[in-house]
Amino acid sequence: MRRRVAAGLGMMSAVIALASAAGPAHAQAESEAAPDRPEASTPAPTPRVTQDGAALSGLSAAQLFDIADQARVAGRLADAEAIYAALARDPDGEVRAEARFRLGMMQADQGRNADAALTFRALLDERPKAARVRLELARVLAAMGEEGRARQQLRQAQASGLPPDVAQVVDRFATALRSNRRFGGNFELAMAPDSNVNRATDARELDTVIAPLNLSDDARQQSGIGLHLTGQVFARLGLTPRLTLVPRLSGDGTFYGKSQFNDLSGSALLGFEWQAGGTRLMPSFGATWRTYGGRAYARTATADLRLTQRVGRRAQSEVGFSYGRTHYLFNEMQDGDLFNLSAGIERALSPRTGIGVTLSGTRQTARDPGFSTAAGGVTLLGWRDMGRMTVFGHVTARRLESDARLFPFTERRKEWFLRGAAGATFRQIEVAGFSPVVRLAYERNISTVGIYDYRRTTIDLGITRAF
Repeated sequence: MRRRVAAGLGMMSAVIALASAAGPAHAQAESEAAPDRPEASTPAPTPRVTQDGAALSGLSAAQLFDIADQARVAGRLADAEAIYAALARDPDGEVRAEARFRLGMMQADQGRNADAALTFRALLDERPKAARVRLELARVLAAMGEEGRARQQLRQAQASGLPPDVAQVVDRFATALRSNRRFGGNFELAMAPDSNVNRATDARELDTVIAPLNLSDDARQQSGIGLHLTGQVFARLGLTPRLTLVPRLSGDGTFYGKSQFNDLSGSALLGFEWQAGGTRLMPSFGATWRTYGGRAYARTATADLRLTQRVGRRAQSEVGFSYGRTHYLFNEMQDGDLFNLSAGIERALSPRTGIGVTLSGTRQTARDPGFSTAAGGVTLLGWRDMGRMTVFGHVTARRLESDARLFPFTERRKEWFLRGAAGATFRQIEVAGFSPVVRLAYERNISTVGIYDYRRTTIDLGITRAF
């Protein structure tokens, strides 16, 4: 498998070389594909020695690039990096772009892929149509195991209008792309102010077939500020050139000052990934569990099957099906089967913009038909890079109905769930490869059963990977 991955990354190097060597026939498409070199014809200023004799001043950008390149070739990488980093802050945009490009290439050659990704990302924030830089970013992301992000960068590069010969080679690289990282993981941490931590109604009284039911304050809507942590770790073990074993552990938790609302879930899955051409098939099975308020809430044995397929050069589709057998520890009348089916497509509209749509359906059975439900919905999403900031948003609408009336309520459960969210990642601020992310979301669940009818507003103030 390693030889296959190395060949794939080597193909990307060939793509980049082809893009660099492209002639006048596609000069317009390559106008921002790589930073322009500083003009050699510009008369160079005369270098001067500073008064303390410790440094030279009056050097042109071209002279500094030459010094940095000589230091790099001689193995004085720290000296070369210091010069490139200084030039990356130059007022001249051409000089900044060239410095970042050379610095990113040097970092990638050293195997410092995360640093290289940050450098290329900063360059793309100023030059979103720089196709060659986007290809380099895809290459280092693939080397890091960030296969999904690498594929997204390739789709955005294709949206920039590559020359036909380059586009064909990029197609072949995208088809052969597979992560070569044996172990990996990611996480996100956020402060989460929430107007309704328990997704409860704000009504004081509910209608029942017996008599009006008065709700205590604990059973009604509660607000709070939580700490939201989500993450996963995984391994990738090559079995054959096309088949990979992928064990995965993941978790998602929100913790509040009132511990009775702490919500924690986790999963352990053993999966496989089979790839042929632009098609990937990913079956997995395992178990999930959830605790609420510090007490075990539910256990689920699950199986999942996902199929992703390249659709042209700019889009990717995904179809998923999952089955679970759930046991609820507080109420065995909810025990039953859970079926989920989804289909979606994501498309790059331009190097800076993308959209997606997902259709989904869910069927849940239970011992009590009042807890058995069927639901279907649609989600629309989009994002756009705006300088050193990425804005994103999504809207979801879902319809749910239960099989029967749940005692003691007066009506069968029928509801509309509506959710809208918007946010931004601010790469202007970057510490140790992480940048702040802000999300604002509003939920409205309109239900014929009052206990399920609620409103909720949340704000996430967190950190995420800067690239």
